[in-house]
Amino acid sequence: MCRNITTLRGLQPAATTEEIEAAARQYVRKVSGVQSLSEATRDPFEEAVAEIAAITTRLLDELPQRRQPPATVPPLRRPEVRARMALRELKNP
Repeated sequence: MCRNITTLRGLQPAATTEEIEAAARQYVRKVSGVQSLSEATRDPFEEAVAEIAAITTRLLDELPQRRQPPATVPPLRRPEVRARMALRELKNP
């Protein structure tokens, strides 16, 4: 369903809070159909992201270690994605 969500289990170093939240946000966007937040959608959307991020963190902590790392690198670890994010922050401080 969510092809853009990267596998976080087994990353070395382990998945960061930022990566877990990004995956939760992508999931909530997909299942809710909400792409941009409005006053009516902001609170329930952000609450869902926080809950799913917490559940994901607990799941990753409780699962056994993977024998091999995931085949793809999470977007937040890719230099080109980090560069785009930095540029966006410069434009919108």
